[in-house]
Amino acid sequence: MDKAFYELQNGSDIRGIALEGVQGQRVNLTGERVKAISKAFAVWLSKRAGKDITDLRISIGMDSRLSSPSIKKKASEGLIDSGCNVYDFAMASTPAMFMSTVTDGYKYDGAVMITASHLPYNRNGMKFFTLNGGLEKEEITAVLDIAASGEYKTSSKRGTVCDVDFMSVYSKLLVDKIRNNIKGVSDSMLPLKGFKIVVDAGNGAGGFFVEKVLKPLGADTSGSLFLDPDGRFPNHIPNPENSEAMGFIVRAVKEAKADLGIIFDADVDRAGAVTGSGIAINRNRLIAMMAAIVLKEHPNSIIVTDSVTSSGLKKFIEDLGGIHHRFKRGYKNVIDEGIRLNSIGKECYLAMETSGHGALKENYFLDDGAYLVTKILIAMANLKLKEGKNIETIIEKLKEPLEAEEFRLKISTDDFKEYGSKIISDLGAYVKTVSDWKVEPKNYEGIRVSIGDGDGWFLLRLSLHEPLMPLNIESNSRGGVKAAALKLLKFLENYKSLDLAPIKDYLK
Repeated sequence: MDKAFYELQNGSDIRGIALEGVQGQRVNLTGERVKAISKAFAVWLSKRAGKDITDLRISIGMDSRLSSPSIKKKASEGLIDSGCNVYDFAMASTPAMFMSTVTDGYKYDGAVMITASHLPYNRNGMKFFTLNGGLEKEEITAVLDIAASGEYKTSSKRGTVCDVDFMSVYSKLLVDKIRNNIKGVSDSMLPLKGFKIVVDAGNGAGGFFVEKVLKPLGADTSGSLFLDPDGRFPNHIPNPENSEAMGFIVRAVKEAKADLGIIFDADVDRAGAVTGSGIAINRNRLIAMMAAIVLKEHPNSIIVTDSVTSSGLKKFIEDLGGIHHRFKRGYKNVIDEGIRLNSIGKECYLAMETSGHGALKENYFLDDGAYLVTKILIAMANLKLKEGKNIETIIEKLKEPLEAEEFRLKISTDDFKEYGSKIISDLGAYVKTVSDWKVEPKNYEGIRVSIGDGDGWFLLRLSLHEPLMPLNIESNSRGGVKAAALKLLKFLENYKSLDLAPIKDYLK
């Protein structure tokens, strides 16, 4: 058993260090491990699909990372050595890899994406898909069990590999959706003619959206940024949650006098937007915008979000007639909860995390940044053409907090899960001693506490994978976050293995 394989698991993904160059970070996602994991996936998929390995058809793609070509080559070698037939998409988006398992004329048995999303340039990873979606955490562990034990072999019948331009097929699906849903245009083939839309691909895989989606629809995309793939990510981190990254697309919209700005992460499973007036649409605003779009189509739908969404978002969803179901942090948790609710007869059409991972029932509950943007483009165009309104009007009633902060408190004990759980339990008792604090009765992770009469809230939870406790505080009063942080600090100072420096630095 090679236990080193298990250090590569990050929830439902494989992630590791793929390149030398960062002090103290040794390469652990080696070519031979990638090859072994690919062979293990073939064994696992063969059992799951009920097919001989030599009958399996598997697609493979990559993002723009410097290490992606070599890792894709090793992954392909592992699949071919196992006897699988491989279909190479070259540069691709993560959502397109899943779509290759369900699209007529393709319907591959499985798909492999080489990506590490927005992580630094020296990291990389692997995501796996079947027609049922991305592999779950337990399924990734099962694949690693096979890799670690070496329970695979080279087939006497070597597989084949051929190149496929699936990104054009995937893009055509988006183009057709937009053409079929924008009404009142003189030229139905060019429904975005007259609109100026700028895209920031962050030097990731999202540049295709300009050439293969927006331009064929007639949009003016001049002023777009960082469309060329560059695995060094030299301009900014490709992350719609990141304020610096959002700053680039906000400036681009203003300079180009664009109707809309779009920003993708490196592998395009997340997105953000900017309105023509320069309002950044990410986190709570992006969920609110998607909720408004979905609730217009599906009144009374449940909207599943992660645990750190604001109280204002909850009211916004409920005022639109929706049902807000605030669940656990982690995009797979959120999406799986949406799927579960539908399976028991409770209609949920949107499951979305504040990170930008958003999945719609109409699109296989796939977290697809390009599909989310497609829905926003349709709403934007129809609002402008039918009512002469701008897209931000659909979230104008969203009440946002005056202040919001997140503190990431590291735990320095080996038994960090037990230690963190005790802090959360003890905090429940402490809250009862604070006159204007009240524990939220319906909460799925950590402890969420409302402050005053709707003045604010905080959530303290234990990280899913790391020895740290994220603390989120929001307030509708100036100085409210500091007031809550001071009271919490008094309690948290009793726990010597909890690093309180982030709170103390904020309070200086």
